[in-house]
This record gives sequence, structure tokens and C-alpha cells, in this order.
Amino acid sequence: MSASDSPTGYLRKPQILARESVAKSRLFHIESLDLRFSNGEERQFERLTGADRGAVMIVAMPDPDHVLLIREYAAGFEDYVLTLPKGLVDPGEDVITAANRELMEECGFGAHCIEPLVELSLAPNYMRHRMQVLIATDLYAKRLPGDEPEPLIVETHPIEELPTLLLRDDFHEARAIAALYIARDKLRDEKRQDAADLL
Repeated sequence: MSASDSPTGYLRKPQILARESVAKSRLFHIESLDLRFSNGEERQFERLTGADRGAVMIVAMPDPDHVLLIREYAAGFEDYVLTLPKGLVDPGEDVITAANRELMEECGFGAHCIEPLVELSLAPNYMRHRMQVLIATDLYAKRLPGDEPEPLIVETHPIEELPTLLLRDDFHEARAIAALYIARDKLRDEKRQDAADLL
């Protein structure tokens, strides 16, 4: 079947011939997949699998022009990085509840208004991790104990100065960068619409 014959415009998904657990740790499960593609080619892929609990990343805005970022230790880089607050969705939570909890744990704020913004993936060839990005506004002071090994440093940055942030050596997480640009553009569109409504 060619791509043009498929109702979705895509080739058929590869057939999974074999699936094997390669390694497991407290956080990661590596799985090997033997695949046969629609053209007959066979390949072995490895991927990270998980509990599929979901995760949230929060664009928290203490006012219409600024966003909260956290500085935390990133073991993958063996250094401190600047990023958005984020975390896993706990069992029984929805994404709004999880986002508010993570915001309280990592930044010391809750939010009266939390809205879904976008869903992002990371390295989809190797993992099926999806992250829900949400915008949090109308913040209020509230701290919950978290699972971080040390207190996180919370910084406030102008959302319109993203190009300046990108020049920093400690700000490079792709999901956070994408989330901030998407949030900034959404806020710009809303301001333009509000201005047009006043005319």
C-alpha cells in the first residue's frame, strides 16, 4: 500500500515481531522491539517505556508580563539548569490538580486559574513520554512539601525577553523553550484581540 492509498496519508504501521525487556531501573524500563515495515524491511528499535502516568509543565505568570522559572540540579548535565516547574501526575490526579500541586511544591505558589496550553513530546523515536503544558495565572502564595533534595531557586523573567534567555548557558531545555514561545504567542494574540474589541 502506498501513502496515497492510505486514508490517513501514511504507510501502515510496522508489525511488531518481538518485544523484549532489556533493562529496568527504578525510573526507566528499556524495551527492544523487532519490527517489520510495510515494505518488508526489518529493524530492531530500543525505547524507554514507563508508567504512562503523564506529566505537566507549568508556565506560571505572577503578572501579565513575567513568568516564573526554577533553577534545579540536572543529573544528565551534572549542572544546574533554568527551566519551568514540572512533574509527574500522581495517581488519581487530573492535569490541572497536578499542575497546581507541582507549582506549590516547586515555586511556593498556587494558581486560581490554570488552563491547558499544548501537549509536547520528547524524542518520540525513543520514548512515548508526553507532557501537558499549562498556563497558570492569578497566583497566590502557598507552599507544599515536595520531593526535591534541596530547595529550588525561583526566578522571575519577562516573557518578552526569551531571546535573551536563550543566550544563557543554563537555559536550554527544549520543552521549556517551546512552552514559553507558545505561551508568549498566545498572550500576544489575546492582547491583540482585546485591543481590537475596544475599537
